[in-house]
Formats: sequence, structure tokens, C-alpha cells
Amino acid sequence: MPDRLSALDASFLYLEDPVTPMHVGGVAVFRRPRAGFAYPQLVSLIEQRLPLVPRYRQKVAEVPGHLARPVWVDDPHFDIAYHVRRSALPRPGSDEQLFDLVGRLMARPLDQNRPLWEMYLVEGLAGGHVALVTKSHQALVDGVRTIDFGQVILDSAPHEPQEPAEEPWLPRREPGPARLLLDAVSETVLRPREMVENVRSAVTDVMATTQKVAGVVETVVSAIGIAARPAPAGPLNAAIGRSRLFAVARAKLDDLRVVRALHGGTVNDVILAVISGALRSWLLSRGEQITSSTLVRALVPMAVHDDATDGTVPGMLGNRVTPHLVDLPVGEPNPFVRLHHVSHALRAHNDSLRSVAASALLRVGGFAPPTLHSLGARAAASFSQRIFNLVVTNVPGPQIPLYAGTARMTEMFPVMPLSRNQALAIGVTSYDGGVYFGLTGDRSAMSDVDVLARMLEESVEELLTTARA
Repeated sequence: MPDRLSALDASFLYLEDPVTPMHVGGVAVFRRPRAGFAYPQLVSLIEQRLPLVPRYRQKVAEVPGHLARPVWVDDPHFDIAYHVRRSALPRPGSDEQLFDLVGRLMARPLDQNRPLWEMYLVEGLAGGHVALVTKSHQALVDGVRTIDFGQVILDSAPHEPQEPAEEPWLPRREPGPARLLLDAVSETVLRPREMVENVRSAVTDVMATTQKVAGVVETVVSAIGIAARPAPAGPLNAAIGRSRLFAVARAKLDDLRVVRALHGGTVNDVILAVISGALRSWLLSRGEQITSSTLVRALVPMAVHDDATDGTVPGMLGNRVTPHLVDLPVGEPNPFVRLHHVSHALRAHNDSLRSVAASALLRVGGFAPPTLHSLGARAAASFSQRIFNLVVTNVPGPQIPLYAGTARMTEMFPVMPLSRNQALAIGVTSYDGGVYFGLTGDRSAMSDVDVLARMLEESVEELLTTARA
């Protein structure tokens, strides 16, 4: 039987349009080694690791007449040079130039006639650095059969890329229209109820998938004590266009641990309190009216143990990601009171036996944050955008240096997608002693996303200064 897309994966393809590309990205900055780290070395590394993620050489094939959901097939014309591209900034390239390029790259939808990923080697950065910008479609990365490519190209020690040891990849013959139809008919005979679902989701009612998820959403919402009511009104919920801006903020993990040690909770609580303080400052800078009860509702995907798996799936520990709604207390002027509000809101999850500790996530094979950010985006896409203001994903990474070939990674910023009427998304990753915030904003509705990024760093300093007082 063909490898057919799930209803959820298919919905990511059906619901995509030029305004809301459905891919997740990342920006990794590397220190170029003395021997250099040029495009040929990167291509060699990618070719070496592609066998670990065979889905990255497959494309989506539509069933004639949309009688069933699409299937994954080998791309007989797979071209590594199309997917791994080269770009450069005028030397010496600045952070601002790099992140402006990232915003432009992320605004472009992936070509659905090819494997659903791209990678860019960006040269010309100041200080002899290079960057890798990655894009992977949400239909591609499910965390079980396929993990994000960013999870398999990084190692704990430098090494020279080697030629693939296995035989050259030979794609399976691409099925023609007749074979795709025959397979669909065969599935109708074997699983008629599933075929009805296929037709409903693929032809007349794409939103059936969303409605199917609604019951899960209501359960999650009720479990954390927030009624399924509309999110508070504000500038974060606005009509968006096709253009994007990207900005970053940086913090030291030890600084956040100092705050956590003084007030309890988790580093994730501290990060959400930092975001709350920054959003408060940003709203005030825009002249928004704030009262003591003003809230911003964040959708925060969090890892939990999946009771339905045995934990043997390589790289995923048998975990899954579920979305949680958290009301951020931006109306509270005291930074520590904000932190206690956040800790209280997340206590039920943190105390749950299903909660996955950061130490457990750090044992996931490879560099797990790219995959887990993708799973967070998938979880967020299952929600109605009317009940939250922004998405915040936070994934802990390893606290040791990692390498792509011989190039040492110095920073890693997640690039989260925007949903319709969502002007801002924030991804957070910790790595090698640092905490890295990536802010994706709509170019019109969030033209001052760089201001919010600076306020994140000020919010960290506010908490730290108060803790040391």
C-alpha cells in the first residue's frame, strides 16, 4: 500500500496559501574553521545524512480527482543543488542583513512539486562566520517517521564529511495516475470508512480535519482551566500579508537559572515571564491602554509522555507535543509577580507525571530542537486562531558545542510560521550556555518587531537586577 499522508499532514497542504506558508525554519550561525566550510563541504555532508531521513527525497503525489489523500513518492528528479542553495551578504555582513534575508526567505512558500525542504548557506558574515537557514514543511516533519534535517546534520565533535558508504540512491518508480487510482480503490475495499475520511478531507471539506481536532482542543483547554473564549483583543491579532520580518534576542542560561533558583518554578516559567515583561513594554511603547488585568494569551506547545508509544522510536523518546494556553500577565508591573502568575498557570503541567523534563529532552538523539519546534507548530495549527494571541515554543538544547562537519555552531534561532490573523510568533532554544529567541513578525502589522526583541533582553535584565538586589 502507498505511504499516504495523514489527514493532519494533508490539511497543512490544503490550508497553505501565499499569505500563510506552512513551513518551520531555523537559523544556525557557525564559526568557519581554518580549513574553511564552503558549499561543496555542506553538500557532501547533506548527501551523507540523507539516508537517515528518506522522506527528504520524496515529494507529494496527488490522486487524480482527489479521490483520496495524497501519497509520498520518491522524486525521480531529486536535485540536491535545488534544495541546498548558496547566498552571500556584502562583507562584512551584519546581523541586521542576515535577519532581513531570513525574513525574505521565510516568506516564500515551498514548491509542492518537489521535496518540501530547502537549506541556504549564507556566507559573508562578519567575523568569519557563516549561517545555515533551513525550511521544512509542517507536512514533512511528524517527529515519528520523519524528523527535521537539522536534527541529523550536527555532531558533538568536528569531522570531515565523508562520501556516503552505501550504494547510490535509486528512486522507486513514480506511480502513474492509473496506479494512484487503483491504490485508492483498493483502500476503499479494505478500509471503506477511512476512504470516506480521505474524500471528505481531500475534496469538499478540508475543514473537516480542523473540526475533527476541535474536540481535542476543547479537552486540552478545559484541562488547564481556560474556557474556549476569544483571546483578548490587541495589535497581535491583525490581518497579515505575504512579507515577514525576523528579529532575535539573546540571554545567558545561567542568568535565567539564577532567577529560577530564587523564586522556584522552571526555566520555561522564567522565559514566559521574560516574554510577558517585554510584551508589556512593547504595548506601552505603542500607546496601548494597559490595566492591571490586561492579558496576552500565548499558545505554548509542551512535550508530554505519550502513553500510546513504548519510547522506542529513535530520537523521540515516545514523547509528543500538546498545546497549552497560558494567559501572560502583561498588566502586572512587578516582574516577580508576573513570574509567580506564570508559574501558577503552568503548575498543573509541571507537576503532571506526563510532563517531560528538560533533562529528558536533552537525551533525544541529535539536536532535537528543530524537530520539536516543528511539532510545536503542528500542534498550534490545530487550534482556532481566535482563542490565542501568539505562539511561543521553547525547546531546551544541549549545553555542549555542536558541529556541522568541522564548523562549530555558535548560535541557533528558531523561525516559527505565522497563522492567519497572527502577527507574531516566538521560538526559543537554549544551546551551549545561551538562550536564543527568534521572533517572526508580519512586515506591516509588526514593523517594530526589532523593538520587541530589544525589550526581551531588557526584560531579562529587569528580572536579574531585581533578583540580585
